[in-house]
Amino acid sequence: MFALIDPLLIVIALIICITGLVRRARLWKIGQKAEHIENIGLRIKDFLIYGIGQAKILKELYPGLMHFFIFFACLIPLLVIFASQATLHLPVVFANYFSVFLDLLGAAGLIAVLLAAFRRYIQKPERLDDTGKDDAIALVWLFVIISLGFCIEGLRISITGADARWAPVGAVFSYAFLPFGTQLQLFLHSFFWRIHFFLVLALIACITYTKFLHIFTSALNIFLRKYGSPGQLRGIDFGTAETYGVSNIEEFTTTQLFNLDACTRCGRCQDNCPAHLSDKPLSPKKLLQDMKKHMEEKTADRSKDKDKSLIGDIVSHETLWSCTMCLSCHSQCPVFDTTVDKTIELRRYLVMTEPNFPGEVQAVFKNMENNSNPWGVGAHTRGDWTKELGVKTASEADSFDILFYPGCAGAFDDRYKKVSIALTQILRKAGVNFAVLGAEEGCCGDSARRLGNEYLYETLAQTNIEVMKNYNVNKILTICPHCFNSLKNDYPMYGSEFEVLHHSEFLMKLISNGSIKLKSSENMKVAYHDSCFLGRYNDIYDYPRDVLQSISGINLVEMDRNRDKSFCCGAGGGRMWMEEDIGKRINEMRTDQALDKNPDAIATACPYCLTMIDDGLKVREKSDSVKSLDIAEFIVKAME
Repeated sequence: MFALIDPLLIVIALIICITGLVRRARLWKIGQKAEHIENIGLRIKDFLIYGIGQAKILKELYPGLMHFFIFFACLIPLLVIFASQATLHLPVVFANYFSVFLDLLGAAGLIAVLLAAFRRYIQKPERLDDTGKDDAIALVWLFVIISLGFCIEGLRISITGADARWAPVGAVFSYAFLPFGTQLQLFLHSFFWRIHFFLVLALIACITYTKFLHIFTSALNIFLRKYGSPGQLRGIDFGTAETYGVSNIEEFTTTQLFNLDACTRCGRCQDNCPAHLSDKPLSPKKLLQDMKKHMEEKTADRSKDKDKSLIGDIVSHETLWSCTMCLSCHSQCPVFDTTVDKTIELRRYLVMTEPNFPGEVQAVFKNMENNSNPWGVGAHTRGDWTKELGVKTASEADSFDILFYPGCAGAFDDRYKKVSIALTQILRKAGVNFAVLGAEEGCCGDSARRLGNEYLYETLAQTNIEVMKNYNVNKILTICPHCFNSLKNDYPMYGSEFEVLHHSEFLMKLISNGSIKLKSSENMKVAYHDSCFLGRYNDIYDYPRDVLQSISGINLVEMDRNRDKSFCCGAGGGRMWMEEDIGKRINEMRTDQALDKNPDAIATACPYCLTMIDDGLKVREKSDSVKSLDIAEFIVKAME
């Protein structure tokens, strides 16, 4: 009888599961059409590495291994159920060793479930602040399924006298049933098998209605991940768009709505978010979960919350403007989720459609519109820093190999002009044929874009591209990671084809090929601070370190938060131009992290970072004893 009923029950469970998945898909489909999916081969590879192999999850050893073993232990009963309906015969030797492997994997899964319960309900880390009954039910469910599996195996060993070597964990369980008679053992074996069978089928049926949904959505989110620069944003067709940005959940793309269901609430983003850690009203995890709940409410037939506005009721203005766009949420997320793309769309609506944004931002936009720089300094003075250096502009030079683009900070900020001058001295010493645009150079537009003013950004970008193409520019050298990221990753959207280099990379090339010779520096302990837009946005971590370590006498020390886990300086996402009046100051927190290493100097490779670290040292009254320098300034000193 069971031979006929069991396959039918499996089919019913699968139908219920698929029905739930289809119902869930209807939520995602309320969004706008997403971009076409390409690179299928690469996506499958990443699915296997990050989805099945869980490479990013394992970056945190304790929770990573815990999840890894639970995941694979869950596959065992599923395989057993389906294998029981098939006629599969393996070579005896292989089957024996495979049996041992499955036994040990199941035991690891059982221990992992207990460790998960201990972590969630005893240790209670802050990032797991939403430990509800759903989590408890899921853990108990898995524990019972795995335990019953071992009980069934133990009974089989006890009844048949099978060789316990090939089922070591089952053998341990078998001792519990030795006092029972054969008839009772047979009954328990059959009874436990049926209970185990129904629990596994129930798990299959309920996957898409419970916390287990992430088994599908997280893995698929890895397959659907965006390639290229992780911080690259989609543009706006101003010729056809009727509104700008997003004010309703339905205006996100289907992929962005799918991202909401892919979030596993692990809290790694929250643990590394500078806004959250500095007591701002932003948690990337909470933001995604709030938007997910809103998506569900909007599609519910009857809901008192369905008329709530996305901006204001669901996502507060304070939350929206707290984000520094550091991309740490994306970098730490095991399934490549991010809040940056969604935050940008909401900011775009507030800036370009309402408008409704912080007052200090208005002055920044006006300065960029009128003088192509955030400070509002006269655009005609942009090249004044070069006057005493004799640097040629593109219009004056007969030809040049590389265009030096110092950006707004390198041209107008008194502190960062010194970095522009230092790099100029290095380039001349190395015999590099370069030029600048001078007064013809414009703001790259990064701050305008991150603040939500896409129209202003596009205007600035197209103007720059036109000027550069007019001079047949092929290679561009930048000192600002924000300029670097815009010119390298965003400008190609408007037809640019420039090779763009950050000065950390270019300096290392000059050092490696012997174009510049370095003398020993004074003995100095240096802590290097990773720029978000150089590191997480462009995966450049080694070049600045290599530059510093090429100078004899410098002892490079790492801060506790470094590389892809580096702590933001607090200036990204347009926060450079905004007041920070909620919670702790992010730049002071980062300065403290550097000072914990007792350095003689703090090295940076970004004007925003240098400014924020400088300010932090002044507040801590350390600016006399601890220097803050750009990597180019270290090189100039070593050359002298």
